[in-house]
Amino acid sequence: MASLTLPNHYIPTFLRSHSPNHPSSQNLPLLSTPPNSQFFGLKLSHSSLSSLPSSSSLKPTIFAKVSKGSKPPNFTLKDQNGKNVSLSNFKGKPVVVYFYPADETPGCTKQACAFRDSYEKFKKAGAVVVGISGDDPSSHKAFASKYKLPFTLLSDEGNKVRKEWGVPGDFFGSLPGRETYVIDKNGVVQLVYNNQFQPEKHIDETLKILQSI
Repeated sequence: MASLTLPNHYIPTFLRSHSPNHPSSQNLPLLSTPPNSQFFGLKLSHSSLSSLPSSSSLKPTIFAKVSKGSKPPNFTLKDQNGKNVSLSNFKGKPVVVYFYPADETPGCTKQACAFRDSYEKFKKAGAVVVGISGDDPSSHKAFASKYKLPFTLLSDEGNKVRKEWGVPGDFFGSLPGRETYVIDKNGVVQLVYNNQFQPEKHIDETLKILQSI
């Protein structure tokens, strides 16, 4: 499972990730973190203040290489069952590709469950939903099983595809970005939506576009 380490200076003391006793949509508040938390999709571990990076060592946020109207590069990654899946497998269908920071974090869990709860709407639009993070296949399998996720999760270990697509990070690159792409049946990007702190809005914006193409 992918994790990030930040100094104590960055970590709010109230941040916790809660797992529901029941993963159904009726029992979904999955967290006590306020929705505007600056670490809504991040898995955190403590380190000493001595590791606080200087401003000169912080990497700037990168700008998206894949944009509306472009055709994104193909990829082949392993899914939660260890099978290779390529973007080209979905040629001729609308595809929703969403990059998220990590499995089992508050914002990412909320986003995944929101995609789950609207999955029939995506199927009705003829669209395929694919989630991508740096977690390994076993982490994805546990995550998908726990929350009954009906769509594909892909393992981008080393963040190679994230970098190729130019998915922007947050907080000077210390937090992997949360970005969603809607690709039409001709392989052309129709939407690039980035919103780290309101994960459920990705579903609303995605469905609006799918209904118009």
